[in-house]
Order: sequence, then C-alpha cells, then structure tokens
Amino acid sequence: MLTLTAMLTTGALTLTACGSRDDSKGSGGDGGNQTVVIGLDAPLAGDLSALGLGIKNSADLAVKTANKEKTVPGITFKLEALDDQAQPSVGQQNAVKLIDTKEVLGVVGPLNSGVAQSMQKPLNDAKLTQVSPANTGTELTQGNNWKTGDKKRPYASYFRTATTDQIQGAFAAKYLFETAKIKDVYLIDDQKPYGAGLAASFKATFTELGGKIVGTDHVNPEDRDFNSVATKVKSSKAKAVYYGGEYPAGAPLSQQIKDSVKIPFMGGDGMYSADFIKLNKKAEGDIATSVGKPVEELESAKKFIADYKTAGYKDAYEAYGGGTYDATWSIIEAVKIVAAENDGKIPAEDGRAKVLEAMDKVKFEGVTGPVSFDEFGDTTNTLMTAYQVTGGKWVSKISGTVE
Repeated sequence: MLTLTAMLTTGALTLTACGSRDDSKGSGGDGGNQTVVIGLDAPLAGDLSALGLGIKNSADLAVKTANKEKTVPGITFKLEALDDQAQPSVGQQNAVKLIDTKEVLGVVGPLNSGVAQSMQKPLNDAKLTQVSPANTGTELTQGNNWKTGDKKRPYASYFRTATTDQIQGAFAAKYLFETAKIKDVYLIDDQKPYGAGLAASFKATFTELGGKIVGTDHVNPEDRDFNSVATKVKSSKAKAVYYGGEYPAGAPLSQQIKDSVKIPFMGGDGMYSADFIKLNKKAEGDIATSVGKPVEELESAKKFIADYKTAGYKDAYEAYGGGTYDATWSIIEAVKIVAAENDGKIPAEDGRAKVLEAMDKVKFEGVTGPVSFDEFGDTTNTLMTAYQVTGGKWVSKISGTVE
C-alpha cells in the first residue's frame, strides 16, 4: 500500500512515497606520470545523440577537472569515448575495444538499458568497472526475478547513478493519478527493454492506486507513422497516454495522438530532452519523469553548470549531465583510493580489480547530491522529478522518492 506525504520546497513540491567543444575521441589534461583512461560508451550520432553528446561532454568535464585540480597526484586521466549508435551489438564491440586497451580502468555509460545488457558480461569478466548515468532497467542490477522479490545482483562490476524503472514507473503513476487526477490511461511501449520495463512498472502502481488501463499497444521505435495508434487511443476515451520509450518515436507519437484527441502524453527519462519539444509541434502540456532533481535547482550543481558553460561545449548537458559527471567522478574516486593504498600508483597487474574493489568505498558529495552505491550497485539517491512542457520548455513540477 503506497502512502503519500508532500511538503513545499524551493523550486518544487516534494513527494515522499513509502510502501561539444572537442569532438575527438580522447581528452585529458596535463601533468602526472601515469595515465588512466576512462572509457565512455553512448550514442554520439543519430537520433539519440542529443543525450549521448551531453553524456560525453559531462564526462569530459569531469576528467579535465580532475587533471586541473590534481585530484589524484601523479595520475593523468584521459577519456576514450566510443559511439554505440544505441545498438546492443555495437555496444558489445565497444566493450571489447575498451577491455583490450590496458590503460582503461573504468567505463561510463551506456545510455540505453538494452545496450548495457550486451556490455555487462564482458566488462564483468574483465573486472572492468562500469557506471551508467542513464540505465534504469531494474533487472540490470537486481536480476530477472526482481519482481518476485528474488533480487540477485548479476554483475559485480556494474553500477549506476540513475535510479531504477521500478521507482520511476511508480513515481509516474502516482503523479498522474494523485497530482494530475487522471484515472484512465492508454498504455504504449516500444518493446525495447527500457520501454517495456517502464510501462510494466507504471501499470503495476497505477492499477494498485485504482487507475484503469483502458487500452494497450506496442509500437516499432523506428516507425514515424502512428495514426492507427492515435485512432485507437481516441476510441478508448483515455484521459492520458503513458509511453514507455524514447523521444525519437515519442515525439511524433504524441503529436499524431493530439491530432486526434487533445490529452496529455507522459513518458520517462527517455523523453526528457529538448529534442522531444523540437520534434513535436504539440508538445505543450506533455509530461516526463527523470532521475534526480533538476541540476539548475541544486546548490551542489552550481559549479558544474558554471564550468560546463565556461568550457564552451556546443551541446547541452541534457538530462544526464549531472549524473554523468558523478558517474565519472566515482571512477576517479575509486582510482584515488587505489593510488593512496599503493604509494601513489595503480598496480600494473591487477589495477582493474583494485579499482572495482574500491568502488564499494566510494562516497562523496556530487553534482546531484550524495553519491554512493548499495549492495546491488544501484545509486542510494532515488529522487525523481516530474516535468511538464510549459511555454515551449520543460519545467519541473514535483520532485520526490518512491520506496
């Protein structure tokens, strides 16, 4: 049974529920006599590149900051960024490339949960730490049987600074049912691991709260003609649509549904991008949830925002900028721990294993707030935010947690 407590905070109402400047591949800084490479995997071209480039730039900023401030004396960090094209097969190939580069001691990314599934085993076999700022598929950290309460961590090398779809879907359902007062929803997903998992989590909580799913459908994320789906949504008498998927298909899907019936369209962090609004002429009033609180509202993020602007990146940090900086910094902190325990050096033979072991000790105040990981490798920061397109931009409405 979910319960709800609300209180007013600066910039948002808090819910508590219980129950690019440089487009090259590598980047780094001056100083130091031992090089540590942090790999990165994300979609750097194509439909999801707005999010991927924000991830790349934010990781790049963390690396440059660590070098400038000499966070780990005697160590120079470099970033090796690879484009996975949002394709699992390419992500797996990139994992092999990073494993084969002996200086790589940690990997940031990927964006997509489906890509993560293809990377986890090879990286784990190589004892190579992986920290994603964006993956939300619950099974990635808690195993395929998490829904039955049988939670088992599949891969010890995998961590994330984004919370799970179990939490995100429940948060979205509570927002739509309790805050927006919408009781009848049409549910759609794109059949990918992220979208299907998010839709399932939303449905479970929405129906538990008393909401009604008046229709369901699946779409091909490569399609852009959704008029037949829009017709079914209109016939269902739904008061809103919830979509498990990402903005390249979500934007035209929303627009075509509104051509038939003017109801709000809601999705998860895969929709929370400025490009969703650019691609959707009727985005006004649409809703998305995303991990954490808006960095613009966090005192802890002021330096990140200022440094990002000063660095002159041509692409925005987007939804995962703060979480990416923290994911990258968690690897830097682990390297710092290992160096401190080994006379300022990273052991040549078992450096990766030592860094992975040190991840359990990582705890620091990050851009998004306190950063640490639980026994599954999940972030201990489960804060979520609901945004609504207002005046042609995403505006935060409510932040909170679901337990």
